[in-house]
Amino acid sequence: MNRPPFSFDVAARLALRLLAAANVLLALGLLATLLLISQARAEVAACTGTDLLAQIEAEDPDTFARLRAEASAVSNGSNLLWKVEKPGVEPSWLFGTMHLTDPRVTDLPDAARSAYHGARTVVIETTDILDQAKMMAAMVERPDLMMYTDGTTLTSSLPADKVRIIEDALAARGVPPASVSKMKPWMLAAALAIPACETARQAAGLRILDVKLAQDARTDGKPVEGLETMIGQLEAMASLPLEFHIDGLIATLDLGDRMADIFETMVILYHREEIGMIWPLFRAVLPEEDASGYEAFETVMIDTRNETMRRNAMPFLDAGGAFIAVGALHLPGERGLVAMLRASGYAVSPMR
Repeated sequence: MNRPPFSFDVAARLALRLLAAANVLLALGLLATLLLISQARAEVAACTGTDLLAQIEAEDPDTFARLRAEASAVSNGSNLLWKVEKPGVEPSWLFGTMHLTDPRVTDLPDAARSAYHGARTVVIETTDILDQAKMMAAMVERPDLMMYTDGTTLTSSLPADKVRIIEDALAARGVPPASVSKMKPWMLAAALAIPACETARQAAGLRILDVKLAQDARTDGKPVEGLETMIGQLEAMASLPLEFHIDGLIATLDLGDRMADIFETMVILYHREEIGMIWPLFRAVLPEEDASGYEAFETVMIDTRNETMRRNAMPFLDAGGAFIAVGALHLPGERGLVAMLRASGYAVSPMR
């Protein structure tokens, strides 16, 4: 397939940020996929996509070099597994995940597999995702987070010239527009941002890494705990301005199948354990005038939730023997979980 020369247009910038949200917010990705599966039968197909960083390296070496330099400056950005220690307590482990079924994600590195099997307790972002009934109950409890409840519809909140784009995109996935007319833009955008192959794998019964870790732990008789609630996760996303969500939906639709390229790039970086490259990539492609929106996104979706996770992880770390698995984008940086735990008095060391 011939692809045009690489460029970070506005659609790519916005869609990258939306995709980051889908992979930072566990409930978002799963619930959006669940809703889409409920509307259309997905057929299993291989995921396709191009490594955008390789494309940048070939077509814009200066930008690539700048991204590499920025990534190398990100603290704690080149590792997925971290050993967390405290005097007098059995060591615990912090591991970064992606909320996907891709085998490059779900097949744990040897060191992580050993740590997981040796742990006494497994902790994930939220245990609500292990029970579809709980997920659907959350929709009933707080429908305003995901659906319009005041007579507004999806298309009434969007520019008229974008209505046809949305209807065509939904039709391509076999989803009648009327069936999602009450869905808020961020929920639909999350569902459409996830490649059809990923949706199909989940529909076929494949488990995202976080769910796999938790369910396997329960099978082995280990307790499974959570750091957040699903409602709390959804509230974080829903708190961002409506304009942000509308722009994200339109960008996702405009970008079309190039979302597969973005997904592929993120999976490649994850597999290489180059998590520190992801945020510099996002920052580099955001237009200057969008800086305030990006800051709000990072504050709500990353920093605030990192503090919640740090606080709620401490009892498990103090008890020792825990394997704590959270989205990998929560780990790096000065306000990432690794740095936060060190500031809280724990010794946190990278493991391979």
